[in-house]
Amino acid sequence: MDKLDPFLNNISFSAQSFFIGKLCELGYFDDERKTGHLHILRAGTLKITVGNETAKVLNEPCVLFFPRFCSHSLVPLDKTSGCELLCAYIDLGGRVNSPLSTALPDLMILPINEMKTLTPTFELLFSEAMGGALGRTSALDRLLEYLLIQMLRHLNDLGLLNRGIFAALVDERLANAVNAMHEHPSNYWTLDSLAGIAGMSRARFAVNFRETVGTTPLAYLTDWRISIAKNLLRMGRPLKTIASAVGYQSQSALSRAFLQRVGHTPKDWLLIDVENK
Repeated sequence: MDKLDPFLNNISFSAQSFFIGKLCELGYFDDERKTGHLHILRAGTLKITVGNETAKVLNEPCVLFFPRFCSHSLVPLDKTSGCELLCAYIDLGGRVNSPLSTALPDLMILPINEMKTLTPTFELLFSEAMGGALGRTSALDRLLEYLLIQMLRHLNDLGLLNRGIFAALVDERLANAVNAMHEHPSNYWTLDSLAGIAGMSRARFAVNFRETVGTTPLAYLTDWRISIAKNLLRMGRPLKTIASAVGYQSQSALSRAFLQRVGHTPKDWLLIDVENK
């Protein structure tokens, strides 16, 4: 089974470019959108600082991939010539507790010359970015989304999709339970029923899942359901329909789980999400 398709088909997955050109001064990324970021360094030398960590100097074309929100700053070492950058907001599943984004490291720095199969996409991306054709922004954002999928494939080929839920998907017994949750989020799942699908005792399943994924089976299930609910909210589906689709007996039950997990009611979250577009 394709381990990426369940995520890409059931949760929100988007990219939105916001800067194309030369960066000649400090760029600080600590906004209220709380999204991930993608920075593509095409030329120049750049210094990146993440939180309170020691700064790193990057002097070759590369992609800085932040799967989820992480405060960071970028500054060109030569402020006269600057750095040629393409920057985008990325959303791998609703910003908070996304099963996809939380399974990835905080930051990945990927040299472009080591991603040969992505060369045509990079060429098309920069051709579109530097051109002035109609629909440029929309085309650019769709290309960035395709690039994200290609990057995830590249990480998988390198054996780097091996954390969190991806680690569970290579364990045959845990994968059976995870795939059941992914394919049937509306089912009434319990720890016992999931353990049965995994062919393990309740206690062994709970321990193995937590040690592998980093959270409990039912907490993961909740995050998965909430991620799907966010996607359906964005599609304009009624809350009652969404509640049934993701395994809640009522709108109020979904709203309580949503508020507890996200910090906002579904209605308020959607308003904030629309404002941040």
